[in-house]
Amino acid sequence: MIKANNPALSSWISVPSNSDFPIQNIPFGIFQTSEKTARMATIIGDTVIDLAVLAQAGYFKDLNFDTKVFEQSYINDFMALGKSVTRAVRDRISDLFEKNNTELPGNSALLADLLQPFGSVQMLLPVQIGDYTDFYSSREHATNVGTMFRDPDNALLPNWLHLPVGYHGRASSIVVSGTDIHRPKGQQKPVDAPPVYGPCKLLDFELEMAFVIGQQTSMGETISTEAAEDYIFGITLFNDWSARDIQKWEYIPLGPFLAKNFASTIAPWIVTLDAVEPFRTDGYDQDPEVLPYLKYEGRRNYDIKLQVAIQPENGVEKVVCDSNFKHMYWTMTQQLAHHTVNGCNVNVGDMCASGTISGPTPDSYGSMLEISWRGTKPVDMPDGSQRKFIQDGDTVVMRGWGESKGVRIGFGACSGKILPTT
Repeated sequence: MIKANNPALSSWISVPSNSDFPIQNIPFGIFQTSEKTARMATIIGDTVIDLAVLAQAGYFKDLNFDTKVFEQSYINDFMALGKSVTRAVRDRISDLFEKNNTELPGNSALLADLLQPFGSVQMLLPVQIGDYTDFYSSREHATNVGTMFRDPDNALLPNWLHLPVGYHGRASSIVVSGTDIHRPKGQQKPVDAPPVYGPCKLLDFELEMAFVIGQQTSMGETISTEAAEDYIFGITLFNDWSARDIQKWEYIPLGPFLAKNFASTIAPWIVTLDAVEPFRTDGYDQDPEVLPYLKYEGRRNYDIKLQVAIQPENGVEKVVCDSNFKHMYWTMTQQLAHHTVNGCNVNVGDMCASGTISGPTPDSYGSMLEISWRGTKPVDMPDGSQRKFIQDGDTVVMRGWGESKGVRIGFGACSGKILPTT
């Protein structure tokens, strides 16, 4: 067992029931306040822990690494230290905040600087993202889309069961939870009419998760499925906002472009792969048999519950999706192996998203395109309105958590509000 994952641990910091952040989590992110510049943090319960302050007070002195990484405005340099160091840091934090540890509780002056209520800080983008790749790895989602737009009897494209389909997206427009998004504009093609230009009419979310690369490779190197988890530092929630009407007109012949690159939203915390170890589960039986470089052993999927809610402006939210990260035909290890099989290099901070995560039933579909089935099945909202797609003023909130042996590990909310087009 990973030391910090011990389900028997509890903290001297108060942790509300059903918190995403018990002492067994210890995710990493970046925060700032009016008095503090951007720096690294973790969180227990509703309390943000300033890791720069903890390091300056000497609490990591025995771990033999440059603690200046905690004073950086991204977690990249920390991830690059390697898992032997980052695991030791996570274990040390676990020790310090365990309920029987007396190293910190008596130091009131230090605690006043060290601990910040979550509501009093501004969370920032945790990772400097150099490159971003989006995959298309949920069989149920790909089948639904193929059924809607192609042939119900041949919904999957010929390559889909042989390789993890993906495309290179736009890293510059990935934003942290809580960032407002303006409705995008672009070309759309009405039926039996020339193309027009204007605001997107069919704005959608896509429920995804993303993994972050913690170690770089050189051009020409490949990463095997066996080694892939050594390169994946952690995971987070990911909303791949999508303009469906723009997408329909532009995606042939080269795939997604303006329909996808206007915004993507991530949760503010990167949860380590170690922290979700208890939620490993079996993957899909893959038929036809995959090529040797995509084969893997062990349990490489994760049983992490995922939820999406829509909250109208000044209204009550409605949960429209209950899905699970285990609904992934292609695992993260396969995605990374395929990404690098041609010698493509990866860098610390690169991000790879899963693609829309849809389950086998309508309540588990991970996009409004599927939930409303191209607008033919509108969703009733608590205020009496309906949703086929996302309207101005709506906030989309994604949540995710795993539970095992009485411990819940979550990611914090991944939310974004849609504003009118500019």
